[in-house]
Amino acid sequence: GFVSRLGCLATDWRPVLGVSPPPPALRPVLPGRLRFPVTPYGTNTGAPWELYACQPSSMPTKEFMQIKVEPPGITCGNPPERFCTLENPYLCSDECDASNPDLAHPPQLMQDRERGGPLTYWQTITWRRYPEPLLANVTLSWNKSLEVTDDIQVTFEYGRPTAMVLDKSLDYGRTWQPYQFYADDCMDAFAMPPKAVEELSASNATRVICTERYSRWVGSRNDKSVRFEVRARFAIFAGPRLLDMDNLYALMESAKGLRDFFTFTNLRLRLLRPALGGTYVQRENLDKYFYAISNIEVPARCKCNLHADKCTFRDGNLECQCDHNTAGQDCNRCKSGFQAKPWTPGSYLPAPNGSPNACTSHPTVSNCECYGHSNRCSYIDFLNIVTCISCKHNTRGQKCQHCRQGYFRNASAELNDENVCIECNCNETGSIHDRCNEMGYCRCKEGVTGIRCEECLPGYYWNQGCIPNFCDEELVLCQNGGTCVENQQCLCTPEFKGVLCERSVCEKEGGCDAAWASDPSLPTMLLCILPSVLTALTAH
Repeated sequence: GFVSRLGCLATDWRPVLGVSPPPPALRPVLPGRLRFPVTPYGTNTGAPWELYACQPSSMPTKEFMQIKVEPPGITCGNPPERFCTLENPYLCSDECDASNPDLAHPPQLMQDRERGGPLTYWQTITWRRYPEPLLANVTLSWNKSLEVTDDIQVTFEYGRPTAMVLDKSLDYGRTWQPYQFYADDCMDAFAMPPKAVEELSASNATRVICTERYSRWVGSRNDKSVRFEVRARFAIFAGPRLLDMDNLYALMESAKGLRDFFTFTNLRLRLLRPALGGTYVQRENLDKYFYAISNIEVPARCKCNLHADKCTFRDGNLECQCDHNTAGQDCNRCKSGFQAKPWTPGSYLPAPNGSPNACTSHPTVSNCECYGHSNRCSYIDFLNIVTCISCKHNTRGQKCQHCRQGYFRNASAELNDENVCIECNCNETGSIHDRCNEMGYCRCKEGVTGIRCEECLPGYYWNQGCIPNFCDEELVLCQNGGTCVENQQCLCTPEFKGVLCERSVCEKEGGCDAAWASDPSLPTMLLCILPSVLTALTAH
């Protein structure tokens, strides 16, 4: 696995996640490092103090992962069904039955340990609905940031998929990005040329590639594994035998994208096309096409930002045992009372010990708590309070716990997050001012609506602000068959006039004679004499 070069100094080696203590020669203490207790800063008592950057050891993580398969009903056995194998496609004597423990293939069998017993695996329904695609997602969750330390390996029974994608998430499954594509024909499946990790270089080591190495049918049941090759990417920087790890660590320090590439909170397998046995889909025997996974191995270490050398499993979650006055699941913030300067992760440099970048208390104001948005505090004597000075990240307040005017609180962010305050972005034309309420809603002018005051209420139209409609199709209608043009004027029929076409063209001083004089047309004449004609006819 990924060599654990860094380790905080400690007087004992407590078992981590059920692993027995290693012999002294294998403990992750750097050559030449002090191996006796060091007194904490400015004190004469207390636990030994870690002076170096540190990180937990690599470990198998499958027993801590949660598995979810989609879509609903993709797991075989409900209702029971028979299936064939590619090796014996016409001997369909196997059965999947969710109600029978001996014949069921639930998702948890992807992470169990056979321990010499019968092989167990998760299995999907067969491809009976062909040509509708047989699609399945397998999502792996740890509720923790992890750093992959060796090859990820997925073991398929009865043939590896001819097309699949490995995705990863850095934000607990809210967003996803591809990690690697797999296909027997990369151009056909993903419009990507095939590429091997060995072809990558230091300039493109984090490139997402499509590989054909693990998807082509070879006719052997021994070829079960699909890998995401981590060691080969490490070797680009550390050499084939990973002897130059200092070079890899130095690059991880300077290139954030490189460190992030090996970091994840969730992984997802998107299974797009099952193994075909090296032939086209045989419609007469679709019961031999399905997915089956017997094992998933994800070697990784807890991401602790170089502030912990141990990670424990507590209350169903992995959690860093933080040092350097840090706290949080990933040691991603300073402990209360140690926020005199902004939190930063530990550093791999200088080699070989790195730097702890420990959180510290203010030299004169011990309870300076600014949630990482200020590194200076001042004591106000007449109020008997300590207040933060020069709050950053658009914060304000005694502890930088409020947002500046023109910003509102990001409800999904912790108070120590740099993005805790979001700009209101009120529309300058439609809003009264640039401030918004705690939900991010701006205060709008008359006729304006929307979160940022960028839309008009019914009865208004936008023209450098919301202007009342002169006419519309709902509230202020043009009369007598008139048509509203762009909410600004009524286009009247020849017989009517007025702002809303509410008056007849004959309704003017002088009656028909005046109307005829101003518009000597036949329609005008007929409109004017029509009432008299009707009156005369009625009288007789």
